[in-house]
Amino acid sequence: MIGFLSGNLAWINYQEAMEHTVTFRFKHAAGSEAEAAFLSAAAELASLPGAKDLKICRQICPKNSHTFSLSMNFDSQEAFQSYCEHPLQIEFVEIRWIPEVENFQETDFETL
Repeated sequence: MIGFLSGNLAWINYQEAMEHTVTFRFKHAAGSEAEAAFLSAAAELASLPGAKDLKICRQICPKNSHTFSLSMNFDSQEAFQSYCEHPLQIEFVEIRWIPEVENFQETDFETL
C-alpha cells in the first residue's frame, strides 16, 4: 500500500509494515524491583533483528486495568515471524513474561 504524508509532501510505500503491541498488567507490585527488572529485560528486545522503534509505556487511564504497553514496528510479517522465533525472544517469554504477567492483550496493526 502507498500512503501520503501531508506536510512532508512525501510518498511512502508501506507494503507489509506492521506494529506489534502488547498491553499488560504485572503480578507483582507497582514500582517494585521486579517491575524494573522486567522492563529492563524487555528493553533488550529492541536489539533483536527486525525489531524497530521499541516503545515501553506506562498506562495512565483509570478505565484500563493494564498498566504497561510494549510496542515495536516490523517491516514485514516475515520480519515479525523471525523475531517471534528468535531464541532470546522465546527465552524472554518463558523466563519473564509467563511468570510475571498476570493479564495481557496482544494486537498487531498494519498501516493503512
